[in-house]
Amino acid sequence: MCRIAPRPAYLWRWNVTTLPPLVPMLVALIGGYLLGSIPVAVLVAGRRGVDPREVGDRNPGFWNVRERLGRRAAAPVFAGDTAKGVLAGLLGLLAGGAHTTGPGVVTGPSAPAAYLAVGAAMIGHAWPVFAGFRGGRSVLTFAGGVAVICPPAFVLALALLAVTFLLTRSFALGARAGVFAIPLLQLPFAPIGHVAATGALMCLIGLRFGQAALAGRRT
Repeated sequence: MCRIAPRPAYLWRWNVTTLPPLVPMLVALIGGYLLGSIPVAVLVAGRRGVDPREVGDRNPGFWNVRERLGRRAAAPVFAGDTAKGVLAGLLGLLAGGAHTTGPGVVTGPSAPAAYLAVGAAMIGHAWPVFAGFRGGRSVLTFAGGVAVICPPAFVLALALLAVTFLLTRSFALGARAGVFAIPLLQLPFAPIGHVAATGALMCLIGLRFGQAALAGRRT
């Protein structure tokens, strides 16, 4: 009686550990950058005849679009820029094998890939290949990435934003409080190396604000 040999596992089940180590990182890097490069603010404002890179503070992001076109018009920018960070984080998480702890915090080989993808998305937002390398400051993209990297810290940051807003009636102050507190809020849930990596991502935001300040002095 002829017996049919079973198919080798590698033919029917994908396992990230069977891939060369560089492949998940390249997927995270390239995919994250391309996601970040989608110029949401330019696309949304452009439908109303406005280029946010040429008006206001020339930052193609939520705040500038809100100042020029109002809250309702800027809402898709807020959602889109945040979604870029979320999608990049998920891409890195999956590329690294989808390793998380109980609260959903990235861990193991997924952590470097997730951080790389979010960092690449932030770079793509700041210097987008699809918009002449003239981008924004990556704050919302960073926040979206944190929602994947460390969900508990993201939720606590939202709570801090809400409390600060209720006390000051300023969404801008609340947003700053929530974003700047993320590394501290992350400490109970992630190793110090991950917290340091989050701080490194925030340095990119600081770089973009510094560049904007220098450009303002020159004009």
